[in-house]
Amino acid sequence: MSSCCNTQDGCSTTGQAEGDKIRDEVKEYYGKKVKSQKDLETKACLMMPSKIPSHVKQALSAVHPEVAARYYGCGLVVPECLEGARVLDLGSGTGHDCFALAKLVGEKGHVTGIDMTDEQLDVAREYVDYHRDKFGYSKPNTDFVKGYIEKLGEAGLEDNTFDIIVSNCVVNLSPDKAAVLREGYRVLKPGGELYFSDIYADRDVPEHIRKDKVMWGECLAGALWWEDLVTLAKEVGFCTPRLVSAGLVNLDDNKPMKDLVGDIKFVSVTYRLFKLPQNTSKEAAQVVYNGSVTGHEASLKFDAQYTFQEGDIVEVDPELSAILQESRFADDFTVRPASKKTKADPELCCPGAKGVLTNPFEGPLDKESSCCGPKGCC
Repeated sequence: MSSCCNTQDGCSTTGQAEGDKIRDEVKEYYGKKVKSQKDLETKACLMMPSKIPSHVKQALSAVHPEVAARYYGCGLVVPECLEGARVLDLGSGTGHDCFALAKLVGEKGHVTGIDMTDEQLDVAREYVDYHRDKFGYSKPNTDFVKGYIEKLGEAGLEDNTFDIIVSNCVVNLSPDKAAVLREGYRVLKPGGELYFSDIYADRDVPEHIRKDKVMWGECLAGALWWEDLVTLAKEVGFCTPRLVSAGLVNLDDNKPMKDLVGDIKFVSVTYRLFKLPQNTSKEAAQVVYNGSVTGHEASLKFDAQYTFQEGDIVEVDPELSAILQESRFADDFTVRPASKKTKADPELCCPGAKGVLTNPFEGPLDKESSCCGPKGCC
């Protein structure tokens, strides 16, 4: 584990006093200085994938323009299979992602946003009723609470409450990433998922960058070395982080920042982390996607390695087999034991389970998915 993660508390960048200072500076940056996207000095917090499903585009377009104008994110935190889900957004800001998700979970679902910045919470709360009326719901299915993402209990969020947690370019702003993951794990239900986008580095970010106030606000100073995320996630209890998408952060428009970081590379990454029930059996298996996920009927891109075509037989690794059986995707797949003669099975798409791809610098940068075989089945 890198030098930033060698404390007893895990990947805590600083001591408590310094951590409080960082939080105050981030609150000042996003509460006072940054009033709209044009106030940001880099595009690290304004990255979005090129391909967005049509039903997600519709949900995003329904968000009030005042909320959308103050959106800062480094990815798209809209996982699949959302109907009826209880969702928590860590660092929800003005509620952009919360309101889009509120449309997608439906009136029977619910989205809670937590943020530490009063100015952004005020905007989010102002538009709760607007989105209730926009979506035709009888009552709001969103609420916003003030608090720290490292201390969800202090905000009244209880154990095993949420089906899904999302976060968009916020975890890097925390001075204690380990606490964020621990708290997220605690409030997720067994089988639940943390689906989030964030900025990562290809090495440990040096101290002179970590002490730069603007670099913190621009999501670079607090970026983890990606290997530390993998280590911390497993220590907390999550499955191996599964890489969904990645794109390099381009600093060419800001020469002072580019000079400051030198040859360090930063990447915007979306990962999905699952909390499996205790003592879950993990064995390689063959799975068949039945085409039942809304907006993904023909195919379901699960991560950078696996895109499941409806009806195809695909062999998956032991952990993914367990995830598909124990999570909200259980009804969307038929699972059977792995074939002992995979290469001889003419119906098997992509024989042989693959290892989990976690390194965003070796993965499909700036691409929507990888594939193997002519049908792009996985």
